[in-house]
Amino acid sequence: MLKQILSKLPRKSSKSTANRDHSGNHAANSNVSSGSRSSEGKSANSSISSIAVNSSVPDVAIHHGVNSKLNGTLGFSQYEGLPGFKDVPNSEKQNLFIKKLNMCCVIFDFTDPTKNLKEKETKRQTLLELVDYVTSISGKFSEIAMQEVMKLVSANLFRTFTPQPRENKVIDGVDLEEDEPSMDSAWPHLQIVYELFLRFVSSTETDAKLAKRYIDQPFILKLLDLFDSEDPREREYLKTILHRIYGKFMVHRPFIRRAINNIFYQFIFETEKYNGIAELLEILGSIINGFALPLKEEHKMFLVRAMIPLHKPRCLAMYHQQLSYCITQFVEKDCKLADTVIQGLLKYWPVTNSSKEVMFLNELEEVLEATQPSEFQRCIVPLFQQLARCLNSSHFQVAERALFLWNNDPIENLIIQNCKVILPIIFPALEKNARNHWNQAVRSLTLNVRKIFEDLDHELFNECLLKFEEDEKKEVEIKAKSEAAWKRLEEIAAQKTASDDGVIVPP
Repeated sequence: MLKQILSKLPRKSSKSTANRDHSGNHAANSNVSSGSRSSEGKSANSSISSIAVNSSVPDVAIHHGVNSKLNGTLGFSQYEGLPGFKDVPNSEKQNLFIKKLNMCCVIFDFTDPTKNLKEKETKRQTLLELVDYVTSISGKFSEIAMQEVMKLVSANLFRTFTPQPRENKVIDGVDLEEDEPSMDSAWPHLQIVYELFLRFVSSTETDAKLAKRYIDQPFILKLLDLFDSEDPREREYLKTILHRIYGKFMVHRPFIRRAINNIFYQFIFETEKYNGIAELLEILGSIINGFALPLKEEHKMFLVRAMIPLHKPRCLAMYHQQLSYCITQFVEKDCKLADTVIQGLLKYWPVTNSSKEVMFLNELEEVLEATQPSEFQRCIVPLFQQLARCLNSSHFQVAERALFLWNNDPIENLIIQNCKVILPIIFPALEKNARNHWNQAVRSLTLNVRKIFEDLDHELFNECLLKFEEDEKKEVEIKAKSEAAWKRLEEIAAQKTASDDGVIVPP
């Protein structure tokens, strides 16, 4: 009976509730969306409900936190600026730094430029102050400061990208929207956050041994996810930051290489859609340049399994310059890889895409410049069989680009040293071009190359010419026999039709 009476009495509000309503030392905890792309396609939360503040830091200037409304918009009861670093004594700067970091964890909606203008400007100014502070700080960052910096970076940068329709954007390796990239509306704040993080990573006051607890493997994976951003300005910052992380945190180097490798695998063999391939290849170009000799087997496998297959996607034009640089770096590091690279190029050589063929020929020239005679001899036959097909291409740019290889002195020297093997392979293509190619420039270049071979070994040249003429006669004879056989078949068919004329086939 007594219990029933007591249960009807109004309950006292709990201490924790009172603390949540107070505008003092504590703000509500928040769940920050990770921003990593999931295979199930689930979208992360687009807003942060409130920011977790360290209990040792008093009086954060977000008095009631951030209230999430039902319609998805953000409501701010009070979002006030904090005093500048020059307005507080040195003993208070560390606490003020942490307060400002927490304050900048609030995320605003930039899809509507009319919302929260005052609060957005307050946050922007605070971020600029943080950048200056990180740049000018004297003394190592404390672990609490590192933790709060990483919390700010994660809250602002890690987000889920809205996939853009990409149909018909790439035709014959040319990106139709290259001149009109998608720009992130939140860039005025994102840029400063990236600048803050870049200076934090680059700072001599950042202890790598301490910071690696927070810049860990899950963090690096989320950072790599951001390379798929449509905004080229963001990818440029990410490229610089990841390169700094690779240089500063040696423990993460193998993991970063494997993670990039996995991105390439998914791009090559599954999606063929990823915005940051060029930037990742730029980073790898610098990494490959620093590889110690002799090259590890791991690095050679990376070349064979990831770098060479990157020639396969149709959108090669978007990153070919960076890829070609990486491939050339490998050959310059280890000349024995030249045969592997050339065979790989021949494997993925385009058949119907002329603009892609020109790119392959450009890259082939760079690789051949770094190729030693012993490696060149291993791939002469398949290489010049393909070049012969390029010489006879009806697309004048392909034929012209193939003929330009003879203008390169190191390559011409390799060809001269192996003239007896090369000339019989390409002579028919040269002769057909000189006689029948529709483009005057191609005919002129062909005659120049033909003259080089004739002056080099007149006897071999005449032998090839004689064989070509004999083969031509045989082709004419075979063609005449084929035509005669078809004509005879037509006559027999006509006679049979005439003899069967009038026969009615029953239904």
